[in-house]
Amino acid sequence: MAIFTKKIGIDLGTVNTLVFIPGRGIILNEPTVVAISPHNNAVLAIGIEAQTMIGRTPENIIAKKPMRDGVIADYRITEAMLRYFIGKSLGRFQLIKPEVLITVPSGSSSTERRAVIDAAINAGARAAFIVKEPVLAAIGANIPINSASGNLIMSIGGGTTEVAVISLGGIVTSHSRRVGGNKLDQSIIDYLKRRHNLAIGERTAERIKIETGSAMPLADELHIGVRGRDILTGLPRNINISTNEIVEAISERLKEIIQAVKLVLSQTPPELSADIMDKGIILSGGTALLRNFDELIVKATGVPAYVAEEPLFCVAKGAGLVLENLELYKRSITARK
Repeated sequence: MAIFTKKIGIDLGTVNTLVFIPGRGIILNEPTVVAISPHNNAVLAIGIEAQTMIGRTPENIIAKKPMRDGVIADYRITEAMLRYFIGKSLGRFQLIKPEVLITVPSGSSSTERRAVIDAAINAGARAAFIVKEPVLAAIGANIPINSASGNLIMSIGGGTTEVAVISLGGIVTSHSRRVGGNKLDQSIIDYLKRRHNLAIGERTAERIKIETGSAMPLADELHIGVRGRDILTGLPRNINISTNEIVEAISERLKEIIQAVKLVLSQTPPELSADIMDKGIILSGGTALLRNFDELIVKATGVPAYVAEEPLFCVAKGAGLVLENLELYKRSITARK
């Protein structure tokens, strides 16, 4: 068993962190949240336990998201979180220092990449590898990235949208935009405040998006009851929201994501453009699960678009495949220590 615990792939997301161990698959999927005490900066809870505290904490506890827009916003807390995830992954093999592979956005700076490596080493890794998110998403979506053929992958997570054309194991052209599921949630919060004078929290906004949201208007709308605080009276209030209101609320943010795809398509060499027209755009990441998102991409670009199998897990699965075949993917690995 110990042989499997020496290598760990971590998809360090803005919203969720997934851990993949070769031979065992995805063993952890927890929120990227840490609860701390502001008095002494002590870490009180991490992951699922800390998630339940968001929006419900007394003054002596703060629930923080240490990753913002796909990069480390709070180094110390990220390190504590990595230590927790590595420790939980190793279980009873705590004495083994693992090799850890971590994802970073394609637009991250060398300083941001170095911060991730340092955090992993300080959290107990023997060696840390960094691979750009679109590459791992493509590998996890079963795209043959080492072939001399162009593949366009979109990875739309909680904090970032990554769009990249990959050929011969590397990124030919890419664009990283700091807009994702979180910004869609915020758009829903803003819309309800503006249109209905109702204040809601992040978790309610995410639930609305998942249960009734769509990238394009629906003829047969879905409805959801929403409970929040009336801004005018300060009292609790219930309202009903329909899908097409959510479409209106998130449309501007979706336009930003579309712009990222168009930008990459406009910078793609003609030979690879022909490949992409032939094979289509592959969508991965949690936001790819938004209803009719693929249809919106097709309508905006004229290029076929497909949601990858298990889009939420593409990056983590890609990390596992790279760890199992380090030699095969060595051109794609951008840093180590």
